[in-house]
Amino acid sequence: MLEVGTLAPDFTLPDKDGNPVTLSQFRGKKVVLYFYPRDNTPGCSRQACAFNAARQDFTQKNTVVLGVSKDSQASHRKFADKYDLGFTLLSDPELEVIQAYGVWQEKKNYGKVSMGVVRSTYLIDENGVVEKVMAKVKPDTNAADLLKYLEEN
Repeated sequence: MLEVGTLAPDFTLPDKDGNPVTLSQFRGKKVVLYFYPRDNTPGCSRQACAFNAARQDFTQKNTVVLGVSKDSQASHRKFADKYDLGFTLLSDPELEVIQAYGVWQEKKNYGKVSMGVVRSTYLIDENGVVEKVMAKVKPDTNAADLLKYLEEN
């Protein structure tokens, strides 16, 4: 994973509607860049809903929320519609950004080893530098933990 103080790798990925979104377009704002394993799974749904519920709080702190997974644009569209998500979901089926940010890792589930996205979050500052790294986050507290951090710093 990237370290605090590292320039965040710039990227362009399509959102749920196929519109290109580039990280550097958010310079001047903080960016919560969170990586999650899969749309419409229990943990990922709770995490997305928590970020959605806190959307106004992040906006007041000049912070944009971007969720990234390897799911398709169509999957993101269904996911966003189902939960009325008001923040941007980005599709990375080629794993370019997922790998650039070091969140494609070996995972163990019930003794089975496989590769997958480890639920992780980066806070990127107004200049595009990694300000905070949160590895293996809990879906239910990720948004609240970030808001607390933003209030204290």
